Amino acid sequence: MKKITAVLLAALLCITALAACGQNAVSESSANPSSEASATAEPTAEPTAEPSEVEVAAEPAVYEVASLKGPTTMGMVKLMQDAENGETFNTYNVTMYGTADEITAGIANGTIDIANVPCNLASVLYNKTQGAISIAAVNTLGVLYVVETGETIQSVEDLKGKTIYSTGKGTTPEYTLNYILRGNDIDPETDVTIEYKSEATEVAAALAEADDAIAVLPQPFVTTAMMQNEKLRIALSLSDEWDKLQGEGGSTMVTGVTIVRNAVLEENPQAFEKFLEEYEASIAYAESNPDETAALIAGYEIVPKEPIAKKALPFCNIHFIAGEEMKEKVSGYLEVLFEANPKSVGGTLPDDAFYYSE
Repeated sequence: MKKITAVLLAALLCITALAACGQNAVSESSANPSSEASATAEPTAEPTAEPSEVEVAAEPAVYEVASLKGPTTMGMVKLMQDAENGETFNTYNVTMYGTADEITAGIANGTIDIANVPCNLASVLYNKTQGAISIAAVNTLGVLYVVETGETIQSVEDLKGKTIYSTGKGTTPEYTLNYILRGNDIDPETDVTIEYKSEATEVAAALAEADDAIAVLPQPFVTTAMMQNEKLRIALSLSDEWDKLQGEGGSTMVTGVTIVRNAVLEENPQAFEKFLEEYEASIAYAESNPDETAALIAGYEIVPKEPIAKKALPFCNIHFIAGEEMKEKVSGYLEVLFEANPKSVGGTLPDDAFYYSE
């Protein structure tokens, strides 16, 4: 009996001890969270990463593209071919025009989405449309050259006292030539005689009729005239003379730029970025594949014959320039034109909204 009582007392003591341990464990757990709970809680104290922007997939667009027949279209011929073969992201319906006035009307009435136009016309359109277009890229730099049928012109100073034939009265060729003459201390009103013709073919005819004629012509008309007149030579590049006056870090002559209607751009910005990518690739192709590009240029009848296109291409200064560099080159060029004649850029210089950036 005593044994049973002793056993029962021992068992009771064990139960009491176990209960006490359980209470202590619960108490410790409440006061000090377990290591597992601490491990779970620690990451929540760390700052969470910023949510990344979700890239929106580009949807193809259909663009009506206008371009002038000349150097501003030469860099687009590969893109035109790829578009016709269905090898581009977007659909591009490219139409070439003989005059800028036709493109201006299409931009105004909304039938043209993207256009390659003279640089100063882009500024004029920006002012006329109250900022409804943007300039997206430079496609062509300077294409004006002084040519002669003699050997007398070796520098700008040699033009003093001469008669110069040119096209572009009241447009950028006149302003460019006058700027370069004045920069070399030659007054275009009194120190030279400038005879303006309405067509480049008229200038070429004047060159053919004289042994010492001097003219300012753009490419590819320079090459065409030289292939028809073996006495003709390039005496000066007006782009080089411009750069001499501007110095390092100055502006550059800009012939052609690419503009887009803002309504089209805002509707599908990703598709427009794809256009710029494909256009840049087309210009790069033109720069690195002159033979194939010359064949395309002749095939699209931008110039009459492939040999002319091949010879003219290196002198057409076809380049793709976008972003901040584009803004620097275009704004500096427009400032020179504005000083010559504010009407040449539409009366006022464009503000920063004129220049497209991604």
